Amino acid sequence: MTEGQSPTVRRRQLGMELRRLRERANVSSIQAGEHIGRSDSTISRFETGRVTIRQKVLVQLLDLYKSADDETQAVLDLAREASKRGWWHAHGDAVPPWFEVFIGLEAEATSIQTYQPQLIPGLLQTEAYARAVIEADHPGMPEEEIDRLVALRLVRQKLLTRSNPPELWAVMSEAALRHAIGGPATMREQLLSLRDARRLAGVTLQVLPFAGGAHPGMLGPFHLLEFPQPSETHVAYVEYLTGSMYLEKPEEVRRYRLIFDHIRAAALPPNESVALMSAVIEEMTS
Repeated sequence: MTEGQSPTVRRRQLGMELRRLRERANVSSIQAGEHIGRSDSTISRFETGRVTIRQKVLVQLLDLYKSADDETQAVLDLAREASKRGWWHAHGDAVPPWFEVFIGLEAEATSIQTYQPQLIPGLLQTEAYARAVIEADHPGMPEEEIDRLVALRLVRQKLLTRSNPPELWAVMSEAALRHAIGGPATMREQLLSLRDARRLAGVTLQVLPFAGGAHPGMLGPFHLLEFPQPSETHVAYVEYLTGSMYLEKPEEVRRYRLIFDHIRAAALPPNESVALMSAVIEEMTS
């Protein structure tokens, strides 16, 4: 995994700039779509960074929006960056299309907040634990495909040890510590690694104990991603069995941030969370 700009983030920035230019020109998405022979939903996909835009189409839109020469050049430069392939493409079809976006966003986020009610967060999983989780998630998958998914997860983890790591705040349920995924030896290795991860720069770990009772995170896991540029839209990310949702409206992101704040307030403080991890490790070795 190499450091640098993510084409996924560049694509989102390109989309936001196109929307800014369109709105400044007082052009509706329907008019823009008609100008390039597409639907307004295509314009929406361009502006949300969901799809790559060809240069010919981009030039047509910039002409319609009457962008200045320096604006046009900046947008074309941004489009070239957005068209580059991310490092994850080296892993081939091990990365489903709906997950590519998340990997690209994760690679450039300055802050990652994650809540996991059942599992150790992916960025903190050991190889053996990750393999056990992936095998359980993909029954019947060939071994070589499992290997590629495990390798991808381990490469993603390198962002925590790069020169400019994001801040990672992870809250997991006590169930994630006690559910012996992969067997006792795998789980003990995972908990030891998790306990050590607190020493990484920018990593904060908390555990939500069973005794904590009801809390707003009972509906399932989610991630909050924040980015360095003020113009960047923060994202709440939620997975389901066959895909995922990227929530970017300010009110949606605020709602998930509020839920996360309540969850970490209900969780044990970091030092007590580490003590609980140690206690579970001792129970497993006794």
